[in-house]
Amino acid sequence: MDRDELRKLLEGLQRGDVELDAAVKRLSHFPFVDTEHARVDTQRSLRIGIPEVIFGLGKTPEQIVDVAKTLREAGQNVLVTRLEAEVAARVQGELPESEYDEVARLLWIGPMEVPVVGKGTVAVVSAGTSDRPVAAEAAAVARCFGNEVETLADVGVAGIHRLLASHDVLANARVLIVVAGMEGALPSVVGGLVDKPVIAVPTSVGYGAALGGIAALLGMLTSCSSNVSVVNIDNGYGAAYVATLINRL
Repeated sequence: MDRDELRKLLEGLQRGDVELDAAVKRLSHFPFVDTEHARVDTQRSLRIGIPEVIFGLGKTPEQIVDVAKTLREAGQNVLVTRLEAEVAARVQGELPESEYDEVARLLWIGPMEVPVVGKGTVAVVSAGTSDRPVAAEAAAVARCFGNEVETLADVGVAGIHRLLASHDVLANARVLIVVAGMEGALPSVVGGLVDKPVIAVPTSVGYGAALGGIAALLGMLTSCSSNVSVVNIDNGYGAAYVATLINRL
């Protein structure tokens, strides 16, 4: 339940369109629901505007299905991140209404077209094809959270003309998510071209001294572009979450 749904419920109760027992039943899931595998936060959307999301990595199909069903019973959409294809197939056996994105490793139960609530466009810009899974996660999560999203792929600094050729995408965005591995230079370049917030996502892509994304992370943290902030390595979800909050302001 989010703020709008709670307001409608209370207005219906006030008008007499909703019976008291029905309202009590709807509110009985506050502030969380204890299940066999988890304590599911059904009030998160009401508190912060975005509902609880299931982190799939390390969870069994049974655990994911348990939490997903609880969220559905509470009237919420379901988003599962970092879900590998084999586990997703087993989850979909129990939740056939779900949709799975193998590249982004996301499972979704909800409307195919989520109403846009963001005030502008979130641009997801990625350096190389190897960064695609993280960029795809960021773009898909941003869409699920009600943002208009535009993507720009394979525009890393090794061929900077590819980025400059699409400067209109950068300029028209309200907030940008920039995904890069190797030395992680792309967010600094983008930050120097726009007057918008840039959320940098280091990826674990790169040869030995890239240290699984640490080199890109440190490069982004020490960026000379002051409009660049940084999330954790491979954290496309976290970047989309912050971009959503910015885009709603």
